[in-house]
Amino acid sequence: MKIKMELISDAIFGNGASIPGGEDIAVLSDEYGFPYYKGGTFKGVFREELNRYLNWTGLSKEEIENKVTELLGKSGDDSAVEEHKLVFSDFCISDAVKECVIEETGQDNPQEILDSLTHLRTFTSISEDGMVENGSLRMGRCVNKGLCFYSNISCRQEDGELVKEVLSLIKWIGTMRNRGFGKVKISVAEQGENDD
Repeated sequence: MKIKMELISDAIFGNGASIPGGEDIAVLSDEYGFPYYKGGTFKGVFREELNRYLNWTGLSKEEIENKVTELLGKSGDDSAVEEHKLVFSDFCISDAVKECVIEETGQDNPQEILDSLTHLRTFTSISEDGMVENGSLRMGRCVNKGLCFYSNISCRQEDGELVKEVLSLIKWIGTMRNRGFGKVKISVAEQGENDD
């Protein structure tokens, strides 16, 4: 099953690194400079929503744990993937868009490509008296809203409807999602849809 994730707001696909004298929060990007979102990270978001969804259905705590483990395995267990488990590929920009961007910018300009699809935002903390707190200025790289990313999900056919239900519940992804970043619309991509 191919899924499409459209960014409704700017998002931060944090890579856990910072650039001294520059970005405090950098984004994941491939060798060409295209941002992407890790499938394993998305699996964690999916796990949270799956737990909520199953809880709403009235299943017992044990039944929920068994179903989540059946579909996703144990949390943090990176052992060999069993055939019946859900597997998410990384969320990437479509090949058609990548080709256009590379054609326009050249293959050896990863920073230019990254700069064309992202931008820098600054953040600061404000004290209770309304003043900027010393040393609180931070800079983060955001992926531009409006971009679409695609992932492939491997799942059993009988789990397809449940997967679609849970995907429809996911509204926020990425770093700082509790601050308004990373609002998304996730849908199952139609056959041949992967060119925006």
